[in-house]
Amino acid sequence: MVSIEPGPRDFSALNEAVRKGARIGNEDLEEDDHLNQIIPKPWGMEYRVFVDDFIDVWNLKIDEGESTSMHVHPRKLTYLLCLGGQGVTETLTGRIPVGAGTILRIGGGAFHSSTSVGPGPLWLVEVEAPRNKFDLIRLRDNYDREGKGYEKGHTAIPDLPAKSVSYLPQARLRDHSPGKEFGFSIRAGADIFYRRQPEDLFHIPLGLTGVVTGEFDILAPAQGDLRRPALDQYYLSLAVS
Repeated sequence: MVSIEPGPRDFSALNEAVRKGARIGNEDLEEDDHLNQIIPKPWGMEYRVFVDDFIDVWNLKIDEGESTSMHVHPRKLTYLLCLGGQGVTETLTGRIPVGAGTILRIGGGAFHSSTSVGPGPLWLVEVEAPRNKFDLIRLRDNYDREGKGYEKGHTAIPDLPAKSVSYLPQARLRDHSPGKEFGFSIRAGADIFYRRQPEDLFHIPLGLTGVVTGEFDILAPAQGDLRRPALDQYYLSLAVS
């Protein structure tokens, strides 16, 4: 895992953006229902995989040669997990190569941008805590979105509803990507430990420990990570379909 923390250049850029009028909002899980659909992006698309009152997980498809904006989440912690493809994540001070299995931990206030270098798309998963999709300020953008808030445009996905999870309060889950490239499930740590699956890519702990401490102990079995999961905890499992 590579950790990206904010530094003097990030603080200076954030202060300048706020001085120029950039604002962040607050998401309402019920009112902002468009966030439960596919969000078309000029660089590709993204959609919500899992959400509860504290954690938000999104799948991003960045088309070859395209880039997200150089942006920041002042209030929340983000983990970027690479499911497939090749890319580069750029900060205000450097560049980090990204490939299948890469885990980036991005602290609140650290500017970042991801590019797909090909061949094909770059598939990323964003794990965000605390949940707030509107915690976003764009510094630079190839598509003239500097200073603009999160998109309102969306495309319905009627055949892939976000289903409630009865045993996790306020949780919703999609069980696969729209093109069925990846599958998503909630599994107990004991199930992961005793039934390891060759298609498993990542296991994301869903307890509140990571939200409170700012450290999610994400397991990456596809990279040979043989650490024992917490047997009494639920995980969001990401797998190749």
